[in-house]
Amino acid sequence: MAKPLGYSRTQIWLHWGIAVLILFQVVFGEYMAEAWDAFTETGAADVTLLVWGHIIAGVGILAFAIWRLFLRATRGVPAPLAGQPRVQVIAGEAVHWVLYAIMIVAPITGMAAWFGGVLQAGELHGTVKPVIIVLVGLHIAAALYHHFIKKDGLLLRMKRARD
Repeated sequence: MAKPLGYSRTQIWLHWGIAVLILFQVVFGEYMAEAWDAFTETGAADVTLLVWGHIIAGVGILAFAIWRLFLRATRGVPAPLAGQPRVQVIAGEAVHWVLYAIMIVAPITGMAAWFGGVLQAGELHGTVKPVIIVLVGLHIAAALYHHFIKKDGLLLRMKRARD
């Protein structure tokens, strides 16, 4: 499959949609953690609007991630920029694939814990937050490095569609 010159409008929309949903999860995730703690201690939890928001955002992340992977498989993604050091290309790919894995595993373990009562899934789900913060931080730092230091236009690929 030939590599496209850029990301499609749908790929860009999904990227930023997932970014907003992950930000919501990181900022408001403690409400779900409190509800989960209450559930594991007493068998009951106060299911607030923010708890439902966490569940809905998690399902959205899962659906959008699967959609992104489908588009990646059927449409492809742009090739790495010419002249990139191989280690940067490999690191970028690794961060992307681990982010995809987390965007799939986190919602599945969260649903298994909340709706299925699988305590081990809840424990695994609870370890995701610091990992995703680090990975998203690396992702953002790399994008800003390319934009402000290398000035190579990499960040603009996720802003302007090339259908």
